[in-house]
Amino acid sequence: MKVSRLERILRLLTAVQSGQYYNPNELADRLAVSRRTIFRDLEILYKAGIACYYDEDAGGYQVDKNVFLPPLNLKINEALALLLVARHAGTTGGLPLQSAAQEAALKLASVLPSHIRQHCGSVLQATTARFAAGARHEQLDQTMALLQRAIRQRRKVKMVYISFYEQKQITTTLSPYHLHFAQRAWYVIGHSSLHQEVRTFKLGRIKNIELLQSKYLQDEPFRMEEFLGDAWSIIPEGKIYDVKLNFKPLVAANVAEVLWHRRQKLTWHDDGSLTFEVQVDGLGEITWWIAGYGDQVEVLAPAALRRRLAQMAKKMVEMYE
Repeated sequence: MKVSRLERILRLLTAVQSGQYYNPNELADRLAVSRRTIFRDLEILYKAGIACYYDEDAGGYQVDKNVFLPPLNLKINEALALLLVARHAGTTGGLPLQSAAQEAALKLASVLPSHIRQHCGSVLQATTARFAAGARHEQLDQTMALLQRAIRQRRKVKMVYISFYEQKQITTTLSPYHLHFAQRAWYVIGHSSLHQEVRTFKLGRIKNIELLQSKYLQDEPFRMEEFLGDAWSIIPEGKIYDVKLNFKPLVAANVAEVLWHRRQKLTWHDDGSLTFEVQVDGLGEITWWIAGYGDQVEVLAPAALRRRLAQMAKKMVEMYE
C-alpha cells in the first residue's frame, strides 16, 4: 500500500519522539523508504519548525523538545478532525495558504500524545475527504496576504481587475472591508472608487494589486450578514422577490436535505413533489441554481423568473437543434 508523504512524516515524528534514538538506516527500514527520503523528510520537519538533531553519543535522531508547545488536551476525534481538514486543505486547489496548512498539520501532530498520534496516523491512512473543485489561480497567497494587511491597517489598495460583469479590464482604488469564501472561491468586499459603492471582487480575477499609503475611515464596523442580507449567495441586488418553485419527486429529497437559504420554506405533496418557497434578494444567482435542475423543477413565481428560465431554455433548444 502506498503511504502518502504526510502519513510517512507522522510516522517519522512518532519514531523520533518515542524516546528511543534511531539512526538513518533504522528509520529507513522502519518506514520502508530510502535513506535519501529520510533526509528529505527531516528537512521538511525542519522547515515546518520541528527541529531534529543527531545525538552522537546515542547514535540516533531525537526531536529538540524546546521547540514544542505544551501537550494539547485534545480528544482523539478532535485531533482527527483538525488533522483531516488541515491535510486536505493543503492539497485542494483554489485555497490560499496551502503549504501553511500542511505545516500546521505536522506541528499539530508533533505535540499530540504519542498514543493519540499513532491512532490518528492509522485512521488518516484509511480516511479521505474531497472538497468541491476550486478555481485555480496564481499568486493567491500573496494577494490574500496583502489584502489581510490592508484590512488590518485600514489602508486602500489599487488594483487592476478583470470584470466579467463589465466585460473588460478595470482599475479601481478599493477600501477593503472583508474577505469571504463562497462558491469555491475567495472574494474581497469593499468600497470601490470606480463604482462609488460597496462591491464584491473575486480574488482570482485581480490581475495586479498594490498596497497604498492612504488610509480609509469606517464610521462603523462592516457586518457581512447585513451586507448579504437575503442574497441567494454573495451578491445582493437590492430588490426582494417571493420565489416559488415546484421540484419533481426525482430530486425533491435531495433539495430538501440542504438548508439553501435562511428564509426557505418547504411543503411536501402526496405525489412526492416539493414546493420550495423563499424570499431572496435578486434573481441573478438563484436563476443559475434553478437551471441546474433542468426539467425537474418548475418556477411558479415570480413571472419575471419564469421568463428568465423560459428564455434560457429556448436558447438551449435552439443551440442543440
